[in-house]
Amino acid sequence: METSAQVRFSNVDITGGFWRERQELNRDVTLGSVREQFENTGRFDAFKFDWKEGEPNQPHIFWDSDVAKWLESAAYILEKHEDNALEAYVDNVVDLIEKNQDENGYFNIYFTVCEPDNRFFNRMAHELYCAGHLIEAAVAYYEATGKDKFLNAMRRYADHIEKVFKTDDSAEFSTCGHEEIELALVKLWRCTGEKRYLALSRHFVDIRGTQDAKEVRAGENDIYVQDHLPVREQETAEGHCVRAGYLFSAMADLSWEYDDKGLFEACRKLFDNITEKRMYITGGIGSTSNGEAFTVDYDLPNTTAYAETCAAISLFLFAGRMCRIEANSVYADAAERAMYNGILSGISLDGSAFFYENPLEINLFDRSLPQKKKTRYPITQRLEVFGCSCCPPNMTRFIASIGDYVYTYNENTVFAHHYMESE
Repeated sequence: METSAQVRFSNVDITGGFWRERQELNRDVTLGSVREQFENTGRFDAFKFDWKEGEPNQPHIFWDSDVAKWLESAAYILEKHEDNALEAYVDNVVDLIEKNQDENGYFNIYFTVCEPDNRFFNRMAHELYCAGHLIEAAVAYYEATGKDKFLNAMRRYADHIEKVFKTDDSAEFSTCGHEEIELALVKLWRCTGEKRYLALSRHFVDIRGTQDAKEVRAGENDIYVQDHLPVREQETAEGHCVRAGYLFSAMADLSWEYDDKGLFEACRKLFDNITEKRMYITGGIGSTSNGEAFTVDYDLPNTTAYAETCAAISLFLFAGRMCRIEANSVYADAAERAMYNGILSGISLDGSAFFYENPLEINLFDRSLPQKKKTRYPITQRLEVFGCSCCPPNMTRFIASIGDYVYTYNENTVFAHHYMESE
């Protein structure tokens, strides 16, 4: 495959115009707004590992990932703008991570404080998903500041995961129920040069949907978590959209790293299925609230569209990776469509409130009519925080690192994938 290299966002300056304004708003308003909401809901305090039964704000299985995405966002901002107070705040969280990390490298708030006997027992409990976001944050913070405490902590965690899932094969499942760690391990390999991390990512991807995986069985969740077939045999985008987008992003990364033409061909088929048959005109994906999922070809209702903000971001990440593998503007076009429509619709103009889901039409009259069957409609006003608050910090890290996706190059050509005032 004739691939291109990425021009990393640290070497790309957004110098003016629309995206410079969005990045400044993200830095000056949105990052602080999300932090405040996470403080008020106990997400940051949870890193103290001191919650007791009966107290408010019991840690949730995905709180690690919410804060991790915020930390990653802060790292991207710090790489471009010196901010001693922000850096000190991140350092304090990193100190808590190091202090409360298990001796064997394991780190998860919920399964240390609330269910210590159930580590790596419940595939759907987001342990590896949280680990992936923490790894991404650690890599970003090291690259921004040169400080390696966070990175070293997550390397210890990745080493433990390798031992449990690959060397000893002692976990109760083989792959995570919410993909994310796969692409994070690729980032960890690129940062550290430790090829075991790349091999572990490939292990998680290759075993998914195969008879060698412990969780493969006839059941309704197989499609939901992209476990219905080995990844190279999947031709249609199925199941939970964010999980799918993160898996496909990892597949694209691995096809680039290993020059794996078969894996890339699977990525191309999945990309075509999404963009030609299962994507809204806005670049949103996921037409049903039932599983936040893809349904069937051309099933794209307007008023009940789910089109989660995180799902559009996952499509953007997937398309951006495809740009690096094949010089075809169809990938950049899909990324741009999602970027300006499916993603940015998820944040208010003042930068402080969010949509989790993004319908294409809101008709209050329809909602007032008698219904034989209860229809679930999206909310009509953006909120500052959600119980499941994955989208706000995903938005902050997306905007802060947008420069990662503007340029690629090979021996003969520099490709400009998006129109932005930039150097």
